[in-house]
Amino acid sequence: MDAIRKRMEKSIAALQHELATIRTGRANASLLDHVTVEYYGSEVPLSQVATITVPEARMLAVTPWEKSMLPTIEKAILASDVGITPSSDGTMIRLVLPELTEERRKELVRKVHQVGETAKVAIRNIRRDANDAVKKDDALSEDEVKREQGLIQKETDRFIAEIEKIVKQKEQDILTI
Repeated sequence: MDAIRKRMEKSIAALQHELATIRTGRANASLLDHVTVEYYGSEVPLSQVATITVPEARMLAVTPWEKSMLPTIEKAILASDVGITPSSDGTMIRLVLPELTEERRKELVRKVHQVGETAKVAIRNIRRDANDAVKKDDALSEDEVKREQGLIQKETDRFIAEIEKIVKQKEQDILTI
């Protein structure tokens, strides 16, 4: 049962990581988590070559540790799917998040629901695998199999409720103006 719980917790963690990259009206350093930069011949996450701060509610500031990295970081942000044009002053890059339109907010909410549904499917797949393993266990009687499946279902319901709560919270963040 612990193995099942751990797998389900990993699905929740993956959901939270995925939702962190979907922007709300406020600036959040995790918006740049998936941006990678060419650094001495290898691709590294932006956070490993620069400091990302949130000086204002709708602004991100990226300060590279090496000034020579400034144009490279700027190109990486432009090439990513962040959708924000960086502006550089020679020492740092500023990313001003534009106000979200109602249409864009609805689009983001749809994406959040899709990500949430993907997480629910992952939880249900874990449940299916666990139920199959219980059915194949010859050491268990029919009653024990039913009891184990009941426990697996309870865990599944608990994690799906948690996913719904997380998705609802993210939806509120997006729709709050």
